[in-house]
Amino acid sequence: MKPMIRKFSTGLTGFLAAGAMLAGIAACSPVAASNAATSAASPLHPISGLAIIPLTIATAHGVHAFKVEVAATPAEQEHGLMFRTKMGADEGMIFPYAPPQRTAFWMKNTVIGLDIIYIGADHKILNIAANAVPYDETPLPSAGAVSGVLELNAGRAAQLGIVAGDKVSW
Repeated sequence: MKPMIRKFSTGLTGFLAAGAMLAGIAACSPVAASNAATSAASPLHPISGLAIIPLTIATAHGVHAFKVEVAATPAEQEHGLMFRTKMGADEGMIFPYAPPQRTAFWMKNTVIGLDIIYIGADHKILNIAANAVPYDETPLPSAGAVSGVLELNAGRAAQLGIVAGDKVSW
């Protein structure tokens, strides 16, 4: 049986119906496996088995460094951080998209609260769905086309002063 789907892309269809949401999932085009983020040289996360890469966010208060898991394939993106019970303060998960696209995330089967950070094609933060509630199935949409979505522990963005317009590098 397939795992419950946690993430979905709105694509051009928007939030019309469950069938449209599922079609949006199939339309996801994550960065190819040849991307440096998924190279064999990257360390692997002990729980997910996903590649871990460095990611930085430049804010008005300085640059903050994270180690993030890369959810590059459709299956990895569907699973995301579902069922995870903890994550370090400077850890997270990045969902790369090529080409950039509109998307929305939800918290189905997600145990820990998250800040969901939508990153535009220019690598600047478009919007933040702060303190997303565990298990909530309400869609949390991006404010435009994204090249990546970053998940951090709930409240971490506010704690570090991360806001829309800040630059993200990975």
